[in-house]
Amino acid sequence: MIDETATHTSSTPAERQLDWLLDASLRGPLPDGEIRRHLAPALLEAIGGPDGFNAALAAVGRLALRETLMTQPDQVQAAVRGRTTGYRITVHVEAAGLVDNLRLTPEEPEPASWTEIDARLAELGTRVSFAAARIEPDGQCRIAHGLDADTPRPIGSAFKLYVLGALAQAVAEGRLSWNEQLAIRDDHKSLPSGTLQNRPAGTMLPLSDYADHMISISDNTATDRLIHRLGREAVRRQLSLFGHRQPEANVPILTTKAFFQLKATSDEDRARQYLALPTHQRTAAVLELEQLPLPQVHETWPQPRYIDQIEYFASPADICHAYAGLLRLDQPEIHHALSLNDDGLHLDALQFPSVWYKGGSEPGVVTLHYLARTADGRALATSLMVSDPTTAPDTIDVAARSQSIVRAAFRLLALQR
Repeated sequence: MIDETATHTSSTPAERQLDWLLDASLRGPLPDGEIRRHLAPALLEAIGGPDGFNAALAAVGRLALRETLMTQPDQVQAAVRGRTTGYRITVHVEAAGLVDNLRLTPEEPEPASWTEIDARLAELGTRVSFAAARIEPDGQCRIAHGLDADTPRPIGSAFKLYVLGALAQAVAEGRLSWNEQLAIRDDHKSLPSGTLQNRPAGTMLPLSDYADHMISISDNTATDRLIHRLGREAVRRQLSLFGHRQPEANVPILTTKAFFQLKATSDEDRARQYLALPTHQRTAAVLELEQLPLPQVHETWPQPRYIDQIEYFASPADICHAYAGLLRLDQPEIHHALSLNDDGLHLDALQFPSVWYKGGSEPGVVTLHYLARTADGRALATSLMVSDPTTAPDTIDVAARSQSIVRAAFRLLALQR
């Protein structure tokens, strides 16, 4: 437990907004103009304008930073101390740096049993899948506890685990090297998340850097550049090599650019026309989509769009097998990419010295997938998937509430022998 207020130096837009919020909690009520300089209009309207914001500040009281749990350019999560209880605060900013999502959730005890975990899972949404598993020395996944663990669900950017696997497989087979230099190309750039789309064409990066960006900040441009370098067939093959039970559900392999052409466009007929095609004609359609200019997207579409038809699919059991496959490939670059960002899970480093993470989301989809190594070398994995084809769950809220479930699952897994 941290007893003293942590010191904090802002470096990202999200961290600067967190600092402002903590300071604002000491000074409220704030003038309207100051609030409008920090909160995005849609968020401000949703919370009842400046009066609603000031009322919320007064209800919470003074907040003091205890620990920064996770930070990215557009999002930060921290543990804070309030007047009577502790909270987990998550701040997300849009492109202009204004706060467009803000969550303050009271810290609650972690579930103490699988039964309590099931109860918490039921609160996350209408369609929840989960697996907590041991990966045995022979590479087999032994599910210790599951909820619809064999049911395929949309997984969002977690499909990048298979792209990482295909890259590592190519290295293992001598076809590629992690040190190979690859140029950024304008025609392979995608939309955020990520930052490589901002680099000039011709910028040379090693394949290991593309992998780090793809996994740690879910960089879509890095992902597409790797898919084009590897070839779609290599990614499809990796689904099978990793034991995915329904690899054909992901054919044709969509680049993120093609994904956005189908979902982030004002042309609502485009997705319907694509889905009307027989499967064998969709690959050609994807190639055509990739030749189109990127759509202009100022904010994510608000409601789910074809999440059961145009997505990437796997079950929690499939994800466990993917992690087992990545372990078998046993390459330092895999570990490096997957260890850069744990999304604020913060497992005890003495008990779990190595943690891998990849998540994925879009409106209607939130997924979190972890592998942790215990101090005595055992490999444990969890996969949590929440989806709703009609209503978009709050991504930040679901992810924040899921973390106590995941931490408890790892603790229970570690107790088993």
